[in-house]
Amino acid sequence: MKIIVSAGGTGGHIYPALAIINKFKEKVKDLDILYIGTHNRMEKDLIPKRGIKYEELEIYGFSKSDIILDIKNIGCIRRAIKKCLNIMKEFKPDIVLGIGGYVTFPVIIAAHRLGIKTFLHEQNSLPGKTNLFLQRYVDLVGVSFKESASYFKKCKGDVFFSGNPCGENALNLEPMPKKNLGLDEKKKLIVVVAGSLGSATVNSKMQEFLMNSAKKEYEVLYITGKAHYDEFVKDKEFPKNVKVIPYLDNLAALLKNTDLLITRAGASTMSEVLSLSLPAIFIPSPFVANNHQYYNALEIKNNDAGELIEEKELTSEKLDNMINKVLYDEKLYAEMKKNLKKMSVDNSSDIIYEKIKDLIK
Repeated sequence: MKIIVSAGGTGGHIYPALAIINKFKEKVKDLDILYIGTHNRMEKDLIPKRGIKYEELEIYGFSKSDIILDIKNIGCIRRAIKKCLNIMKEFKPDIVLGIGGYVTFPVIIAAHRLGIKTFLHEQNSLPGKTNLFLQRYVDLVGVSFKESASYFKKCKGDVFFSGNPCGENALNLEPMPKKNLGLDEKKKLIVVVAGSLGSATVNSKMQEFLMNSAKKEYEVLYITGKAHYDEFVKDKEFPKNVKVIPYLDNLAALLKNTDLLITRAGASTMSEVLSLSLPAIFIPSPFVANNHQYYNALEIKNNDAGELIEEKELTSEKLDNMINKVLYDEKLYAEMKKNLKKMSVDNSSDIIYEKIKDLIK
């Protein structure tokens, strides 16, 4: 079997793609994979390091203000489609998978022109513009949230609830003991992290909350993001039950021993929260395309599976009240865990693999 996989820009697209690739490697003995990504974003380094054949495209996201860049990008897209047509004529894939990001546009268009079967995966509750446009050219769409299926009515093929395969990675990890970070195994743990890079805005709003946490029964692990750490801890002495670090590799392993997560609402984070049935308070980033993090968090909130505070409304007092509500109301906490479990899919990559196998047989 030969497959082409395309995903780019962020880990929220790339890691689901890798999970799907790993499932194909597990299931198919005679497998040939080619990955098509951008020439300048994280996948260009991440994918070749894993021994996967890689082809790069020069392509950019459209800007709302830089007309010159947008004109240049139209030419880049045309050249990218032509390059993809040549790649596919030579590689002859059985199917082409688009797992998110604007780089998938020329890849899926080229596959459609050549009559090659195609699949899209949508990680967010509110689908991205690229996937919404491409739906009419694909044979199969998998969505991470059930409600997202309503946006893909123009898809010529099947739209199915697949969940997000990222979550399976978290499930398979060994839990990280809290003592590894100098934390008390007997106390409840709250982890606060504003995405892999952190957020200067959230950091500034969280300092009062951390300073006021001295008398709390729980412990707080606050992850600033590497770029913000030095400024955040400068001339400050935090309470003994608060630990501040710049970054934690393998955070998902610690989440298995975490009682409450306070976080952004990106696709990868959502998949881990769902898979681990971990109650969370979401502070969606307002700076992402289509405000999609807000809609991710809103879907969890509307299913009584988590809480939501918009960044503009975040205060120490509001957060403290919400933490007390979630952490110490045993009935509410248990209900959240149960509802998260209902929303989760533990075998997402298996579901996707079986659907694709049926499509191309």
